[in-house]
Amino acid sequence: MPPLIHFVHGKESGPWGRKITHLSAIAKTQGFDIESLDYSGIACPLSRSEKLAEACQDRAPDILVGSSMGGWVATNATQCIKVRGLFLMAPAFYLPDYPMHGVGCEGNQIEIVHGWRDSIIPVEHSIRFGKEHGCTVHLIEDDHRLAQRLDLLGEYFAAFIKRVMTK
Repeated sequence: MPPLIHFVHGKESGPWGRKITHLSAIAKTQGFDIESLDYSGIACPLSRSEKLAEACQDRAPDILVGSSMGGWVATNATQCIKVRGLFLMAPAFYLPDYPMHGVGCEGNQIEIVHGWRDSIIPVEHSIRFGKEHGCTVHLIEDDHRLAQRLDLLGEYFAAFIKRVMTK
C-alpha cells in the first residue's frame, strides 16, 4: 500500500484549495495516496481534530499537513494519530479563542512555513512554537495565504517528505 498524506484545510478554506491542490500534486509524484476531508461548517478546532482522528482510525497517514486552523487541528490530532511527519502552514497556535494545542510527535518531525506579512496569525506564534518544540520554521516573504510563494512552499514540502520518509 502506498504511503498516505492527509491534508487539513483552514477555517474558511476547503479541502481542495490552492495550496492543498499544489502540494498534493507534489505528493502524488512521489507515490503518495492523498486524503483531504471537508471541515466546512465545523467552527470548533477541537471538533475538527476529533473528526480527523476518527477518519484516520482505519488508516493512519504517514504525514499530516495543516494550514492555519488546519495546522492546529493536525498538530492536536497527533496526540492519537502517530505520524512520521507534520507539515504546517501558518498554524493557528496561541490564539485566544482556541484551546491549548497538544502535540504527539517530536520537533524533528515538524516543519512550519509562515509568511512575514501574515495579518491573521502573528508570525511570532510559529517562532514560539518552533522554540518550544525544537522544530524547523521557515519564514518567507508572503502573507497568511502563502499564495505568492507556492513555488518555495512546494520546494520545502518536497524536501520535508524526502527527509521524514527516509528516517
